[in-house]
Amino acid sequence: SPAKFAHLCGAAPIHASSGTRTRYRLNRGGNRQANRALHTIVTTRLRTDERTRAYLARRTTEGKTRREITRCLKRYVAREIYHHIAATPVPLAA
Repeated sequence: SPAKFAHLCGAAPIHASSGTRTRYRLNRGGNRQANRALHTIVTTRLRTDERTRAYLARRTTEGKTRREITRCLKRYVAREIYHHIAATPVPLAA
């Protein structure tokens, strides 16, 4: 599932609230190389993709920090990658 793939990549959100502030953090477990790949994709998209820049601006006006926005984007990218992997047919061995 997309949630399990995100957990495997270390991009699954974990509840980390205290007091009156509700927030989440990334799972520090999982495959660090996959998490680094997600980070590279998000960083590149923030520099080049207009939709991602618009998302950053919108979430910043909502009061989110850049770190929280990056976490959300990593989860989104993990979901997107999972759907590409799941749609790829696996060749059968002859």
